[in-house]
Amino acid sequence: MSAAPEEGTAGLPDYLERLIDAAADLPLRHRMPRPTSTARRSAVLILFGDGPAGPDVLLIEKSQHLRSHAGQPAFPGGGVDPGDDYPVGTALREAEEEAGIDPEGVRVLATLPELFLGPSDNLVVPVVAWWEDPREVTVGDPHEVARVARVPLADLVDPGNRFRIRHPSGFVGPAFGVAGMVVWGFTAALLDAILEAAGLAQPWDQRDVRPLPMPGVHFARLPGSVDGDDQEDAAAPTVADPAPDGSPTRTVPPR
Repeated sequence: MSAAPEEGTAGLPDYLERLIDAAADLPLRHRMPRPTSTARRSAVLILFGDGPAGPDVLLIEKSQHLRSHAGQPAFPGGGVDPGDDYPVGTALREAEEEAGIDPEGVRVLATLPELFLGPSDNLVVPVVAWWEDPREVTVGDPHEVARVARVPLADLVDPGNRFRIRHPSGFVGPAFGVAGMVVWGFTAALLDAILEAAGLAQPWDQRDVRPLPMPGVHFARLPGSVDGDDQEDAAAPTVADPAPDGSPTRTVPPR
């Protein structure tokens, strides 16, 4: 792990300082197999900020048009491109393309230990950052991203939103029911480890095991939808959905 040496952790929330201090021993690190010689280098951006509902983290939902991971929630990120300043440059470029995140408003704090995803043959470096100048959440290419959401950490640590998912292969892992999405797999495992390292985790019922839902299934009302008395949810500015014509949708006005 390496932190931004010129800024360190000055002015950061306590939970982020704890995460950075504990990042070298992230629990997930010890459960991943060794990478193959063909593994593709990738990076994801774990972007924390202060939102309308308190501290939050940015997640995207992948488009149904993708060949792999269709409809799955994830951190913004992807494979390294020629010329990238890997891994930080890769993570920031992908976040800008997928969620309209201006790299100039992001303070990179640390890179976590690289993690190998065997099924996709990817070697992923999570990049932890702080959103110093939150502007907007924006759906980029609608063929790649279906939604962008700033998910409150309070929702992620709420025991009522925690359970485990059973994959048809037999794999059972942590999951979250937040922002109308079922977050599972690598993203959920990484979130689970991060919340633990940051000292935010709360006890939850790990006996609650549910079957994996179909890709793209939304089991809960989306933030920003209208309820029975036609009142909009107060969290609406933290979720972006593609417009009907597929062009980017901005739902948080620039400051």
